[in-house]
Amino acid sequence: MRFTLSSTALSSRLNTLSRVINNKNSLPILDCFLFEVSGNQLTITASDSENVMKTCIELDNVEGEGNFAVSSRTILDAVKELPEQPLSLDINLEAYTVKVIYQNGMYNFTAQNADEYPRAQAMPENVTEITMASEVLSDNINRSLFATAQDELRPVMNGIYFDLTPEALAIVASDGHKLVRNKNFSIKSEQPAAFILPKKPATLLKNVLQKDDSEVCIRFDERNAEITFADSVLTCRLIEGRYPNYNSVIPQNNPNQITIDRRSLIGALRRVLPFASDSSQLVRLRIDLGKLTLSSEDIDFATSATEEITCDYNGTPMSIGFKGSSLSEILTNLDSEQVNIELADPSRAGLIVPCEQPENEEVIMLIMPMMLSD
Repeated sequence: MRFTLSSTALSSRLNTLSRVINNKNSLPILDCFLFEVSGNQLTITASDSENVMKTCIELDNVEGEGNFAVSSRTILDAVKELPEQPLSLDINLEAYTVKVIYQNGMYNFTAQNADEYPRAQAMPENVTEITMASEVLSDNINRSLFATAQDELRPVMNGIYFDLTPEALAIVASDGHKLVRNKNFSIKSEQPAAFILPKKPATLLKNVLQKDDSEVCIRFDERNAEITFADSVLTCRLIEGRYPNYNSVIPQNNPNQITIDRRSLIGALRRVLPFASDSSQLVRLRIDLGKLTLSSEDIDFATSATEEITCDYNGTPMSIGFKGSSLSEILTNLDSEQVNIELADPSRAGLIVPCEQPENEEVIMLIMPMMLSD
């Protein structure tokens, strides 16, 4: 069997797929890429047994059909240093040898029998389907991923929750201290459905989705999801379990509202945070008319910092404490120039909302306060 394809096309697809492969695999065959040639199309697959990703490449000059597996390290090392040029792959499917011919040279290495390679099961017919723009899904995952937990006791918190309702599609992540809820009002369904996407496939999608309006189709049932985008398909096992009622923890009426420049607040936080206690990372926010004062201290090392920035605030003066790193993460994962910080009192959760919401969407981020000593 012989076929020809572009070196950079092959290299970029293999680099993307390599993110699926674990450093240590239960099955030795999972250290390999699966190559399948049918007609004038090459399908390359990578798997860690729970996540399977496939991509298709159109081929020139195909002779024969078949499939084989190749060590991921070998093929990645072989193509990553090649400049753009046609590559010819000559595979002997009886001896399992691979010859890669390029402009000024040639590689020889061995292949493996592809029969042992685990295949993704086809999704059943009666599944729920969501279609959305690639850029929208990418943005929602980017905004949510940082808020997922690493909780062995509550695995449902370790993924991103997709909640499809008659009103909207809500994409939610929370670790119990901070929460992100993205609502997309252009995607809804009379038949409610939901699933929890694990962190690894979410990270894969974050890295591979195009920032354009091409369509992504998500098909899912109780156990698995199949996500089709561009010329690739990602099949993954979902986290099973019941996600907590996230709407119940979002306060509906926080009367004290601060409008502030997002970048100015991030800068002030980064300057004040190094002087906070390493264990608590507590930053105190003192809000007065027209100004916000950030302060931190570490009594053990006799360090402290204070910085004042202007803001738009006409409510009751108050002090509230937040974990500085969490507040900084929330602000970094928003896009608008200005944000509204909505507070009730120092013991209740604060909401951070972008002043400019994405089209047809509502983004809310929540952060729990920390106790102040005085």
